[in-house]
Amino acid sequence: MRTLAVVGGGVIGAVVAWRAAAAGWSVTVFDPAAGTGASWVAGGMLAPLSEGWPGEQEALHFGAASLARWPALAAALERETGLSVLVADATLTVALDTADAADLRTIADFVGAQGHHMQLLDRAAARATEPSLARTVRAALLAPEPAADNRLLLTALSRAGAAAGVRIRPEPVRDLADLDHDRIVLAAGAASARLWPQLPVRPLKGEILRLRHRPGIPPPPRHVVRARVHGRSLYLVPRADGLVVGATQYEAGFDTTVTVAGVRDLIADAEAVLPGIGEYELTEAAAGSRPATPDNLPLIGPLTERVIAATGHGRNGILGVPVTADAVLALLAGDVLPEAKAADPHRFPQISGGAR
Repeated sequence: MRTLAVVGGGVIGAVVAWRAAAAGWSVTVFDPAAGTGASWVAGGMLAPLSEGWPGEQEALHFGAASLARWPALAAALERETGLSVLVADATLTVALDTADAADLRTIADFVGAQGHHMQLLDRAAARATEPSLARTVRAALLAPEPAADNRLLLTALSRAGAAAGVRIRPEPVRDLADLDHDRIVLAAGAASARLWPQLPVRPLKGEILRLRHRPGIPPPPRHVVRARVHGRSLYLVPRADGLVVGATQYEAGFDTTVTVAGVRDLIADAEAVLPGIGEYELTEAAAGSRPATPDNLPLIGPLTERVIAATGHGRNGILGVPVTADAVLALLAGDVLPEAKAADPHRFPQISGGAR
């Protein structure tokens, strides 16, 4: 039986391991603390349309290809584990001022020209869609984008992988040359460049809050709610018991300390969009290191005949789960997934010249 080492046990490594084991590979995941990194500290948004912007066609096409695969992946995980990982059924991006409203029209026009439907809402329609929105909301953009509960997803992938025969070795890998497996998938997130220095992956710090709904106060929104407040991006993603609020963004290396300033900004920005959250219980504040690349596209492709990269998903790691799995499985079978060509690591010259 062909052997595969997957280095990294976040959502990307976990989905690759499960799918490869189901395809007949003998799979071992190496991670000293699987599922505890950036995948654990995530909102789970699946919002490539809402984030579309003119000139970023490749990012839109990659994200839309993965979004289209999410229902099938979620259904397969539910059959395997009984867990339903999708939450909400749409994303509502709101504008608090005239400039933001103009940006929503720009996004709708650009994404619509690429063949994807979004709906612009005026002030009244936005508040009819989500009554708990602040009265200062001027307009909104409604997109057919659900979200995934990242922690349920990690649990489901772990169970599905175990059922398929995936083995977990809770130990670090210090050099890929130490692994004697037939193939290796490098899915170590922000730490990937430590094992393959040519990879242009860096840690990008993000802080999130988890809020629990309390009896007698307005319920959480039914949709994912996104906004820009004082120039800062904000998202509120419903969960069964409340909300995830995120996310700050800092160049801070691998520092995952939660700061007072980060918590202050998230709460203030969230209250500007959903005033009622001040009555929620604050149950968690956490930070993670997103694996960012210079062009905001991941790195998915061969580094050598033996090693495949599956990393660099930035803030869209949960979104990229299905298409990344399909792309890696295609590479393991000697093929290339067309939808993932834009993520080829060799678009960066230092990788083309740095194979080992």
